[in-house]
Amino acid sequence: MNSPLLRLIAGQIFLHACMTGMRLATPLLALRDGHSALSVGVLLALFSLTQVFMAIPAGRYTDRHGLQKPMRMSVLLAAGGAGLSAVWPTFSVMCVSALMTGGATGLAVIALQRHVGRSARDTDHLKESFSWLAIGPAVSNFMGPMAAGLMIDHAGTVAADTMGFRAAFVLLCVMPLITWFWVRRVPELPLQIPHKDAANHRIWDLLREPLMRRLLLVNWMLSSCWDVHTFVVPILGHERGFSASVVGFILGSFAVASALIRVVLPMVAKHLKEFRILTIAMVMAALIFAVYPFMHSPMAMGVCSVLLGFTLGVVQPMVMSTLHQITPHHRQGEALGLRIMSVNASSVLMPMLFGVAGAVVGIGPVFWLVGLVVGVGSRSAWHLRPPPAAD
Repeated sequence: MNSPLLRLIAGQIFLHACMTGMRLATPLLALRDGHSALSVGVLLALFSLTQVFMAIPAGRYTDRHGLQKPMRMSVLLAAGGAGLSAVWPTFSVMCVSALMTGGATGLAVIALQRHVGRSARDTDHLKESFSWLAIGPAVSNFMGPMAAGLMIDHAGTVAADTMGFRAAFVLLCVMPLITWFWVRRVPELPLQIPHKDAANHRIWDLLREPLMRRLLLVNWMLSSCWDVHTFVVPILGHERGFSASVVGFILGSFAVASALIRVVLPMVAKHLKEFRILTIAMVMAALIFAVYPFMHSPMAMGVCSVLLGFTLGVVQPMVMSTLHQITPHHRQGEALGLRIMSVNASSVLMPMLFGVAGAVVGIGPVFWLVGLVVGVGSRSAWHLRPPPAAD
């Protein structure tokens, strides 16, 4: 791992931790102030909603301006969003903060992923780089909520008072500034000369490419596995009388496993092509989902959760490596934006569909239905092979 990549990973950790910390702190404050569960759901959706509409324009912006300008904008947006809630900790302001920090994270992710992809020497280096980069969100998913929770509980006069929440928002406001400390010294790559037909480019041009459609389909199916696990496990745990800490342990084991697999993935990825890893991941996910509803003890569900974490943890680096191989250099930011838009749109819509399906047929069949779709869809992953010229 070289120094620029290490700086980018560190920068991503702190900026993403700002957003994940806000996702913990804002709903807790809203609930403390008496807002309904529906209001909290809307607040949480706003973190993803910005990325649905901003992703493609943000991708085009990174294609034109590279790394540093988008990162400066992301740092200002994230710090400003957290700072607003520190000054005015009200529900309406927290909604604005959610939009700002969510949008900042989406823009930063596109800029970072585009830069890392263009820095790679070859396809092996591409897979290795994205495997290392994927460790960042896994770390920040733990660091942001933990830091915010400690401040909420211990920085005020009593636990969860307004002073504690304000202290949490101040800490989260500082984190993006640390991102800028790390990223500002990363050398900018030469900007691509604008394509002669750049003004006529439309997002549908990318979607006309069979490999791009196949990649987005595979990415959506595997993202749905992540969403359904996060949504269904608390419901299953409640039905079976598990305590909140036991449910948290099951979900936490999934997160830890997905982080651990990304540490060893750079060594494994050297020996397997992306399409093979994605196909194996889809088949494994389908098998785990087939048996998950039959696991009635916390230990058995925890084992399934760990196996699923190992399985889904390999997906993002392989998707990113494939995307950079099948997309023209001058449109890679736009393609990254298209992927992020589809993932976040799924994260907004799929839990509602899972809820409706669970109410109609029960929670177990939701697992089986998603597993069936993913298993059948593994054929798409097997054919997800960039042409030799892309190597």
